[in-house]
Amino acid sequence: MLRKRLESFKYAFQGIASMFASEPNALIHAMMTIVVMGAGFFFKVSPTEWCLLSLAIAAVFCAEAFNTALESLTNLVSPDHHPLAGKTKDVAAGAVLFMAIGAAVVGLIIFIPKIVIYFNN
Repeated sequence: MLRKRLESFKYAFQGIASMFASEPNALIHAMMTIVVMGAGFFFKVSPTEWCLLSLAIAAVFCAEAFNTALESLTNLVSPDHHPLAGKTKDVAAGAVLFMAIGAAVVGLIIFIPKIVIYFNN
């Protein structure tokens, strides 16, 4: 049983690696994560703020992973152009955009007051 659990982690990490290898937006999300983490350390965000930032970051990566999986599955079942296949991909991409905007709003709520204080001192 333990061996199967370990294998499931291996497959999950392969999926994550595949997403980063095939999706340029995943790399953009990763770069933004590094920026946010650097800002978090620089501005000494609170533990609660770290939790909110971590959840927002994780949610964006989850949305990107689901989008990548849906795109792959759609390409498999509909290799030729079909309006519903296109709609599926567009809606999945829109979900990532919604989540990225939500994460950006969380970041702005946390960081704008800290930036204002920093520049006023």
